[in-house]
Amino acid sequence: MEKSTITRTTLLAASIVGISLLHYLTPLQLHYLHDIFQRLYYLPIVLAAVWFGLRGGLLCSIMVSIAYAPHILFQWGGQLTIEMEKYLEIVLYNIVGGMTGLLSQRERERTAQLQKTARGLEESYQQLERQSEQMIIIEEQLRRAEKLSTLGEMAAVLAHEIRNPLGSIRGTAEILKDDYQPGDPKYEFIEIQIKETERLNRVVEDFLRMARPQPADMQSCSVQEELETIATLVANDARKRHVQLTLSPPDAPLIIKADGEKLRQAFLNIIINALQATPPGGSVIISTRNYETTACEISFCDSGQGIEAEKLGRIFEPFFTTKPQGTGLGLAITKKIIESHGGAITVASEVGCGTTVTVRFPLQHTANGGTV
Repeated sequence: MEKSTITRTTLLAASIVGISLLHYLTPLQLHYLHDIFQRLYYLPIVLAAVWFGLRGGLLCSIMVSIAYAPHILFQWGGQLTIEMEKYLEIVLYNIVGGMTGLLSQRERERTAQLQKTARGLEESYQQLERQSEQMIIIEEQLRRAEKLSTLGEMAAVLAHEIRNPLGSIRGTAEILKDDYQPGDPKYEFIEIQIKETERLNRVVEDFLRMARPQPADMQSCSVQEELETIATLVANDARKRHVQLTLSPPDAPLIIKADGEKLRQAFLNIIINALQATPPGGSVIISTRNYETTACEISFCDSGQGIEAEKLGRIFEPFFTTKPQGTGLGLAITKKIIESHGGAITVASEVGCGTTVTVRFPLQHTANGGTV
């Protein structure tokens, strides 16, 4: 922009000097040429007005007047009629410079305003387009949620009805088992029946827990204390698996608003999965830290084999599992518990390098607006 302004200014100055030299060097008897040169001054004046607005037009017309006036005074002499015509021409120079500059400036301001309005309209259009896309997505999610809600209610009723016959089947199998001794093929078959009935009953209970969550009893909870409780519960299991379980304390106490029982259930599901994924001699490290002063971050890192990329995106789907005896509901329930507490859960994994599950909860606000 600055380079363009210098170039235009130089061009205008050169044209004024050039036209003035033509006046001063042309003999006076060639008055028709002087009339032409006199009109040529309008070119730099109009250009200055178009390029630089009102100030540019007036400044250029004043420079033309200053350059042209000595030619009138000292070369034309005492011919008053001719001098008067040329003085009026000088006045006209300034009128043209001012009027053209004013019109150019107004047009430029109008153009800038129109461009600003156009940008505003473009931004509004883009915002409306984004909102429209969001509304379509939300509408689709609502339709899906409505269908899932209906299916969930039906499935919950069905699961509830299945649980009662399962209890009868297990009770009957336990009675029949008393009629046979260990080592008898029928005894083993009944044992398999009881185990599979128990597994099916766990699936039904997990499904009912997810479909019909119990109301949360939200209270102030120390994240570290809840983790220590779970670590104590699974310590024996970790020893049997020859896995080192490490719980690193945070720099400061981290308090959140949560249902302690549900929180422990979520932590237990994550830690059990980590222990099951870690081979003997491996380790599971649990660490807690303050995240951006408004949340606490809990990391569960194991040294297992990791999860393939195509499976990683599905681990929170109900009934999706990579374990032969898994129900596929543990992580789905865990995610639901964490999100119901206003938290978020993410999983990062690399095959051969282990898996890290990260959970974030908002910290509880104090009375003065801070966090603890």
